[in-house]
Formats: sequence, structure tokens, C-alpha cells
Amino acid sequence: MTAILHKLSPAEVRARLAAGRAVLVDIREPDEFARARIKGAQSQPLSKWEQAHLAIDPDADVVFTCRSGMRTAGACDRLAARVSGEAFILDGGLDAWAKAGLPVESNADAPMEIMRQVQIAAGSLVLIGALLGFFVAPAWYGLSAFVGAGLTFAGVTGFCGMARLLMLMPWNRVRTA
Repeated sequence: MTAILHKLSPAEVRARLAAGRAVLVDIREPDEFARARIKGAQSQPLSKWEQAHLAIDPDADVVFTCRSGMRTAGACDRLAARVSGEAFILDGGLDAWAKAGLPVESNADAPMEIMRQVQIAAGSLVLIGALLGFFVAPAWYGLSAFVGAGLTFAGVTGFCGMARLLMLMPWNRVRTA
């Protein structure tokens, strides 16, 4: 039987967690989870969802969360298919949790999320290409076209070469103690 996902407010989720009746599953990517998370949340990235092993007490309520609630809402069927019984979504995600004044564990030393790095790098390259094309030589417009083509390819295929390249950068490497 497939579960139905019901929305819960941050206060309702907090009460269930405090009572020990719920397990919070964060479906964001590891780089996002490392930067900020709700204490006690389990990291189960949506990108590896089908391979993930959910070690959850069958008597516990399963509450899924992401940053804003959009990913959990968009993946309801995939999430619900892995849970027997009732499952829930933290309405508004981590953003709503923080806005409600509830505690968030954060690590300012963790690298910025890869997709934000891609947005900054791609936007900068497009802007530089446009400015150089206008002020230096029209051939520089090719830089903006190249980045645009790369972003289109990433959107169509799900493979982002810039993200892969950024993951290799020293600031994104896992530090060992």
C-alpha cells in the first residue's frame, strides 16, 4: 500500500520529534545538508533515493523535508512509495522551520552548495562574455553562448559539467581530521 504524504507545520513536527514519535528524513544533497540541517535529521539525498536504505522504525511517523518544501512536494510519489503507513512533509521545509524560530544546526565552514556555486560561476561567465563582447571584440559573445549551451545541456541531460568541475576544487574537498 502506498502512503499518502500529509503536510505538518514546523510546530507539529517539533512536537512529534520531541515525543519520539517521528523520524525526520532530509532529502537534500549532502553539500546542502552539511551546511544547515535540523538536529537529528537523517540525510537521504533524493538523487540516490532508489538506492537508499531507510532504517526507520515502522511505528514511527516519517517526516520528509528539504530546504523550502518544493522538492518534497515534487517527489511525493517517490517518497511515499518507500514508506508503509502514514508519512508527512514538513510544510515549508528548513526555511519554515528556521522562520518559526526553531533551532537549526549550521556549519559556516562547510562549502557553499554546489548549485549556488554553479549559478555564481555561470552568471559571472555570461556577464564577462557579454561585457567583453561589447567593449573588446564581438568574438567574446561566444563565451556567453558556450555557457548557455552548457546550462541547456545540463538541464536536458541532468549532467552538469561545471558542477562536476567545481566539486574537484580544493574548497569543496572533504577535510580529514
